Amino acid sequence: MRAVNALLRYRGREVTAADAAFIRQLMAASPLATRRALSQKLCAAWGWMQANGTPRDMVCRGLLLALHRLGHIQLPPQHHRPPNPLARRAKPAPTIIDATPLSCGLRTLRPLTFQQVRRTPAEPLFNSLVEQYHYLGYTQPVGEHLKYVVYTGQRPIACLAWSSAPRHLGCRDRFIGWSAAARRQNIRFLAYNLRFLILPWVRVPYLASYLLGDMARRVPQDWTALYGHPVYFLETFVDPQRFRGTCYRAANWIYLGRTTGRGKADQTGRPNRPIKEVLGYPLRPDFRQLLEQTP
Repeated sequence: MRAVNALLRYRGREVTAADAAFIRQLMAASPLATRRALSQKLCAAWGWMQANGTPRDMVCRGLLLALHRLGHIQLPPQHHRPPNPLARRAKPAPTIIDATPLSCGLRTLRPLTFQQVRRTPAEPLFNSLVEQYHYLGYTQPVGEHLKYVVYTGQRPIACLAWSSAPRHLGCRDRFIGWSAAARRQNIRFLAYNLRFLILPWVRVPYLASYLLGDMARRVPQDWTALYGHPVYFLETFVDPQRFRGTCYRAANWIYLGRTTGRGKADQTGRPNRPIKEVLGYPLRPDFRQLLEQTP
């Protein structure tokens, strides 16, 4: 619930008239500062930092722009509009690989090799396979993320991607039972299964649930190695119009509920996208205690 004197709520922070007055004073003290410089000054003044200690510069700039558009502050003119590489990102180029049908038992397929390809020369292969063969195609994950290619011998057979979890997800938040303050502090300890692809010519019973079981062991280790903090809970969305989520349930994932279909930027209160089932997988028995902790 928004505080009575709050001008707006932005990324979990209630911004009050006193906050806006402080920002105006900050701007008056640095009349020649650019928008970026003002954002950095405000991050320092508020102690607004990411978990790794770097300023939350982009989030802060978004807040300043929101206050500017509402008329609470007057930002200096924008000096230049930098190019947006995400808007111009080319689709991954197709990759030609061995597409000979592979139909056998899981024991015959093993041993499997799991390669974490984020920031490695094999990352383009992952991007290309997901773009070609996943029904949603490839989109560049935002924030912390991992990408895996699974091989049998030298042949890739599957791709899985994990990314930062959505900040707000009602059924998940109720399942965990954490407070809003704990969620803001600890959301980084959740990972979201963004993509799961078994290449279409691979028909191996129980392979999908086997891969998910192995991922539950690998993701926490690799996340800590790359980002310096663990994850305690995995989650994913399943479109019930397309899938039943059988492999997740076979791997002991838990049904948590359904999304509202409104998305994080909704202003209408009405569904504007497909409603998905939400499934979760606790990585530790004490996950609730860990996720409910606040400073």
